[in-house]
Parts: sequence; C-alpha cells; structure tokens
Amino acid sequence: MKATYFGHGSFLLKIAGKSFLIDPFISPNQLAKDIDIDSIETDYILLTHGHEDHVADVESIAKRTKAVVIANFEIANWFEKKGVTNNIKMNIGGVFRTDTFAIKMVTAAHSSSMPDSSYGGLAAGFIIAYLEDDVDKVIYFAGDTGLHKDMELIQDEFGFVDFAFLPIGDVFTMGIDDAVEAAYMVNADSVIPMHYDTFESIKVDMEVAKEEFEEFRFEVFSIGEEKELI
Repeated sequence: MKATYFGHGSFLLKIAGKSFLIDPFISPNQLAKDIDIDSIETDYILLTHGHEDHVADVESIAKRTKAVVIANFEIANWFEKKGVTNNIKMNIGGVFRTDTFAIKMVTAAHSSSMPDSSYGGLAAGFIIAYLEDDVDKVIYFAGDTGLHKDMELIQDEFGFVDFAFLPIGDVFTMGIDDAVEAAYMVNADSVIPMHYDTFESIKVDMEVAKEEFEEFRFEVFSIGEEKELI
C-alpha cells in the first residue's frame, strides 16, 4: 500500500489497484499550502463525518475526478444537492464490497454536522480489507474519535489490523495515551498518527508520541510525503 499525507486527517491510499482519498481538508489548511489539489486523482472519496475540516475540498475534487463518494446517508445527500451525485450511501455496520476490497463503516465517538450546520449523521471510521500479494491486509481508519469499547470488536472480527490511522491531537479527539490504548485494542501492527498540529490547540510533542508508541511501527508523515507501507 502507498499512502500520501495531505495534513490533518487527510490521506490518499493506493491499494488493490484503486485510489482512496479520505477526508480532504487541504486548500483551507495553511500547513498544506504547497499541495496542488488539482493534481490529486482518486477513484473514491471516503468521508468519516461532516465537519468542514474533513470535507472542505470534496465538491471540487469529486466533480473534477468523477470519484465515487462513500459517506453516510446524510452527508451523501448533502453533497447530492451540490451536484455530487456519484456516491455510495452507507451507515454504521454496513459493508461496500468489490472484487478486490471491502469497506466497512464502523463506530466513531464524535459529533458530526455539515459546514452549514445541518445534521451530518453519525461520525464513523472505516475498515478497508483487501488482498496484497495473496495476503489479507486490514486498514483501520479511525476518523475523529475518542477511545471507545467498540474498537475491541475490530480485533474480534478481523484478528488484527495492519495499519491503524489514529488521531492523536487531543481536545477534539483522542490524545496520545488513548490512541496507544486504541492501538492495543485493535491489535495494530503499524500506527499512522493524524489530526494533530493543524491548530494551536492540537499541537503535540512528536518525540513523546514516538516514545509512547514504541511497541508499534510508528509511521510519521510529513505533509505531502508518500510512503509505501508494508
């Protein structure tokens, strides 16, 4: 899998021959000012919830790339009214399957509203399961969330998580300590931190984070950096 970080909670994942852009908040993010969003190509756009710092660039990217938007019912309907009609509407517990991957929408402990303050449905995370070189791989993209017991269900169902994308910024989401506990709860191999440093209130000491996550592969990205994760 190749992953590119666009800052905050936004990643582009290339897996199973497809590209998945998650929670695009790029053009308003000053830390991502060097990213050219017009150069981003993707097959799917996955949205964890409706807050502006996760959906700001959806409309422009979706209309340009014709990507399929995967989101909860309320978010997909909101974007339909803006002309983004190529979408898959999901809700917690549902699975979207193709021949090469499966995406399951799972619980997140967070609020959700749209940029115009309308109801954004339930916040969510995603499990993406796929085959790579005939080996089962599992991604847990937590989205914005606090620590919650439903995370244990991920290990119960899948046994392990190869790549856990976890927020660590605190205040609005889990902080470092709770994110470490979440990594244990889902039986993660690699942890990719997100949702930190964008605003003053969620700045973290990354050296402290590296020490706390010493039991895991801890993959820290610079904004705009692409890595191959194995």
